[in-house]
Amino acid sequence: MTSSSGSSRPPVPRQRQRRSRRRSGRTPGRDSPAPSALGDFQTLPLEIFQMVLNYLPVKDISMLSMVSKTISGRLINYICTSSGSRRLLLQDFHQELPARREGASILEHYRALGLLLKRCTLLLPTRDRLKYVHKVLSGVSCFKLNGCASPLHCLGLQCYGVFLQILTAGWDELECHRVFNFLWELSNLARKVQTVVSSKPGSARRLELRIRLFCRGVLLSPGSRRSDSAFWLTRILKPWPMVNQARLLYIIFGPVSSRDGHVVWQKMIEGPTDETSLKGLADAIKLLYGTEAREWTADDVISLVDELSVVPQEWLMENNARLLLLSGNSICFTFMASKAVNGRAVELARLMVFMVLVSTAQPLCPTFATSV
Repeated sequence: MTSSSGSSRPPVPRQRQRRSRRRSGRTPGRDSPAPSALGDFQTLPLEIFQMVLNYLPVKDISMLSMVSKTISGRLINYICTSSGSRRLLLQDFHQELPARREGASILEHYRALGLLLKRCTLLLPTRDRLKYVHKVLSGVSCFKLNGCASPLHCLGLQCYGVFLQILTAGWDELECHRVFNFLWELSNLARKVQTVVSSKPGSARRLELRIRLFCRGVLLSPGSRRSDSAFWLTRILKPWPMVNQARLLYIIFGPVSSRDGHVVWQKMIEGPTDETSLKGLADAIKLLYGTEAREWTADDVISLVDELSVVPQEWLMENNARLLLLSGNSICFTFMASKAVNGRAVELARLMVFMVLVSTAQPLCPTFATSV
């Protein structure tokens, strides 16, 4: 029997009930609010949150940065604090055996730090990412081209190199161009390189050494993929005329003194040299000649090798022959074909004699003597 008082109301549709629950942030049978983007860290004051980070390995902080945008923002702020800088920016670069933290060397530490900053800045434009990274690293003097008083005994530039290698891994070519331009302007490398390639060889020995260490440690970091090394080496060389490219290539990869690390300019002129002195130059030539260096043609590389053989003066033919043999058969034959096509028969004949003598005395290229 129904009531005649008219006080009863029709039932609320289920769809409206669900909308009401969503607006209130409640779920059926619960009175607690929706979970925060900070999760359980929501209950911690910011100071306690940062104290917790001081006990976490860098790799774990890197994983934590992927949890939410809110946590990533907190980590970005933490890294720039004084406690975050002390915790993350290790600077024991001059120890004979690098100190080990959390079972990893200082190079591995900066590799992990590169991944952390890569993840924290994932949503930022490239320009803003670079500005933030520069802000974080600007206090480390050993990361600067002229920042370390003892660069030959310092791991700073190598740490910077592995950091940059991880940070830029997977970035497209346009972004990497921006990275190079940012570093080039930040270090004022254009003016410094102009000084060493236009001066008398050896007149700016310290600057030559600094440029060599910076390019090899930071831009051409050991362990990089060939395609990455080809990209950075191309960026270093391409802005300059061929004669300056050859000079710069010699500064970066040529032989150096075992005593003070300075470039030895007379090595190729005064007498026969060994394979060790030429290996760096040969590896660089092979890199530019390979398929990874898309901006270089065979003619470009042959012209560079030809120009290199007169830096700072004409090399002994034996040293020229040894460099070609170390660079591989393909470059040898292309170089000799270029001599023949351009009517330089006498030079070609002398070069072939020395290449046969070098390859038989020291079999650098076993198939060459039989191929000739």
